Amino acid sequence: MAIEIKVPQLPESVADATVATWHVKPGDKVSRDQNLVDIETDKVVLEVVAPADGVIGEILAEEGATVVAEEVIGKLVEGEGAVAAAAPASTAPSASASSSGEKLEVKVPQLPESVADATVATWHVKPGDAVTRDQNLVDIETDKVVLEVVAAADGVLSEVLHAEGATVTADEVIGIITAGAVATASEAPAAATTDEGDSEVAGPAVRRMLAEHGLQVADVKGTGKGGRVTKEDVENHLSKTASASAAAAPAAPASAPVVALGDREQKRVPMTRLRKTIAKRLLEAKNATAMLTTFNEVNMKPIMDLRAKYKDEFEKRHDARLGFMGFYVKAVTEALKRFPEVNASIDGDDIVYHNYFDISIAVSTPRGLVTPVLRDTDKMSIAEIENGIRDLAIKGRDGKLTLDDMQGGNFTITNGGVFGSLLSTPILNPPQSAILGMHKIQDRPMAVNGKVEILPMMYLALSYDHRIIDGKESVGFLVTIKELLEDPHRLLLDL
Repeated sequence: MAIEIKVPQLPESVADATVATWHVKPGDKVSRDQNLVDIETDKVVLEVVAPADGVIGEILAEEGATVVAEEVIGKLVEGEGAVAAAAPASTAPSASASSSGEKLEVKVPQLPESVADATVATWHVKPGDAVTRDQNLVDIETDKVVLEVVAAADGVLSEVLHAEGATVTADEVIGIITAGAVATASEAPAAATTDEGDSEVAGPAVRRMLAEHGLQVADVKGTGKGGRVTKEDVENHLSKTASASAAAAPAAPASAPVVALGDREQKRVPMTRLRKTIAKRLLEAKNATAMLTTFNEVNMKPIMDLRAKYKDEFEKRHDARLGFMGFYVKAVTEALKRFPEVNASIDGDDIVYHNYFDISIAVSTPRGLVTPVLRDTDKMSIAEIENGIRDLAIKGRDGKLTLDDMQGGNFTITNGGVFGSLLSTPILNPPQSAILGMHKIQDRPMAVNGKVEILPMMYLALSYDHRIIDGKESVGFLVTIKELLEDPHRLLLDL
């Protein structure tokens, strides 16, 4: 049987890639999980491994070729019957492991560097379910990212060795697939409910939420882009179901148990790995730093007027919405240039000054608050900043943030104003030395040249580590941001 060797899914916002290096040639015998070829994007190098033992039958895309996601770049003649001088896929023997009932191991993928173990988050199939090649079987959750494990061949999931919640390590076997097997009639309905396209219409966090409530993606109407199911869609579905159940309760048989309204209940749920990590880091930040917060306020009317005047033209020209974050990031970057202590960090008894500007953007996701990094913001236009933040937010929502997206960052911006927060004291994101909190824009009476005017005002809060940043620098940094936001032309004129 000939198996197609395909380009894997590319990172968000990456349209194509390049075939960098083939490590095998036609006729070479390969083993399952052996690296066959490196695919290079402008951000990462992806390894394509053999899905089964066999012989390389054909290479369709040579080194240097430009390819897209899911493009077939080669063919593998599967099984022990394949000879070293493999014939073309069309004439290769049809006998293969997938038709012989071979047991294929479902393994934990390689974990990100510095991550020792992971947790089995959600099995999307159960023993006896029919599966298809490349179907997502299980989500593996680390404290930073969610990894999807797909089926290596068509068949039946015959065994689950590690249930949800189990702690596992890289390459550990967590299940067994019987290749080429067919689900029994009694199991067919369950298998039929497994949708190959679930990963296209719902991210890992949403699918996990669906599984927790015994739902399928098809049960919930998606309101996101392209019919995508969001967390809010699931919550609305559960709310409507609960309301319908409550309305039907009086008609239930007398023998059915009835729970009185207002009954005291509690639910115990284990913390996710991400939540544990957040809790640990917050305690470390509180206990290991001398954290203080200083406040100021900014008149947002100049930026709001600028947005109202140019937002339509800006969107047409740059295919990006002109929001507030582009101005915030630009102002912060300029302020960091003027106050290098705020862009520095403590390492033991040393102070490390960074001559680059990587800003962490706090993003709320279904799994919790994460802080992916926008890199080299001093070299970015406002349009590039807006597009960069949009891409990070989408990846966070869909559970597709990578370790590279999360690592580094010299300063953090968090915007609680999107949730209605008027004032807060943000907590540091170690080893960073400062974090800026933006808040709700609220109309307030202000004294302007001896007269009272109603202006859209916003509070700024800068939390900082007093071990490295003195009060003078912290106040000066915040005042610089205030001045730049109140007169955005300074950002354009570098004043």
